[in-house]
Amino acid sequence: MSKSIRKPAQVLEDRLIDFATRILDLVEALPNTAVGRHLGGQIMRSGTAPALNYGEAQAAESKADFVHKMKICLKELRETNISLKIIFRRNWFPKEKLNPIMNENNELIAIFMASIKTALTQTKHS
Repeated sequence: MSKSIRKPAQVLEDRLIDFATRILDLVEALPNTAVGRHLGGQIMRSGTAPALNYGEAQAAESKADFVHKMKICLKELRETNISLKIIFRRNWFPKEKLNPIMNENNELIAIFMASIKTALTQTKHS
C-alpha cells in the first residue's frame, strides 16, 4: 500500500495536534499545588491554542487574515515556551522529559516565523 502524500499544511497541523496532546499530558503530570494548577492552566491554554488557531488560519478570509491568525499562533507558542522554561526551572520533571517538548516548541516557533515572513513577502509582491 502506497503512502499518501501529505501537504505541508497537513503535516504542520498534525505536529500542532501532537504538541497539544503532549502539553495536556504534561499538565496532567504537574503537581496538584496552587503553583502547579496555575501554570497548568496557563500552559494548557497557550499550548493547545496554536492547533486551534492554525485551523482558523487555514480558513482565512484574506492574506491579511491568514497572517493575523498565524501571528496569534506564534504568540501562543512563545507564551508556551516561557511556561515550559518556568516548569523546567521548578525541577518538577527530569530534563529528558522536558527537552523534547521544548525542542518541538522551538521548532514550531521557527516554522511560524518563517511562514509569516513568507506570507508577508508574498503580500508585498502581489
